[in-house]
Amino acid sequence: MADTHIPGTIRPGGRTARVRETVLQTAGDVLAELGFEALDLAEVARRAGVGKTTVYRRWGTPGALAADLLDDMAAQSLPRADTGSVEKDLRANAQLVVKTLTDPRQGRLFKALIAASLCNEQAAEALHRFYAKRIAEWTGCITDAIQRGELPDGIDASSVISAVSAPLYYKLLNTGGPLTEADANRAAAAALAAARAGAWSTNR
Repeated sequence: MADTHIPGTIRPGGRTARVRETVLQTAGDVLAELGFEALDLAEVARRAGVGKTTVYRRWGTPGALAADLLDDMAAQSLPRADTGSVEKDLRANAQLVVKTLTDPRQGRLFKALIAASLCNEQAAEALHRFYAKRIAEWTGCITDAIQRGELPDGIDASSVISAVSAPLYYKLLNTGGPLTEADANRAAAAALAAARAGAWSTNR
């Protein structure tokens, strides 16, 4: 899902890794401040204090840079909750989505990356990889719940996790209203109720 550390806060490495870290951090700042249309490689290089040739050689296009940023965010994203209760796990998932999307930097960054995915194939593919990784990380909440008898057998775990965040992204992008903890709790409760009712059963 949409929950991550700020790129470059975890991974150690040599000079090449440090250059990538700096450039990705700077690219994220530009995206959050100005949007994808302002993601200029020369400006990113200037802000990052990195040679322009290095940036062009490694990334080549704004789309490739945005894609690498998304891949980096996916690699550094937080593990799923494991509370022993599917209700609490899904609520934690929804609350983490809201926390990320309402963060002053991360919220704007995700909007910019979503916008990038609508007009750039590399960014779109990276965004798909990002969400596939996040959904896969959280499906354990559902498989564990099935084993505990909290949910019926044959539930498509990925669909349940996707259903938790879907209304939150819809509100963020389509209505423009503020996201709240109450929104998170409602989204989690709705997804859980649908799962218990067999909405995503693979046995039908």
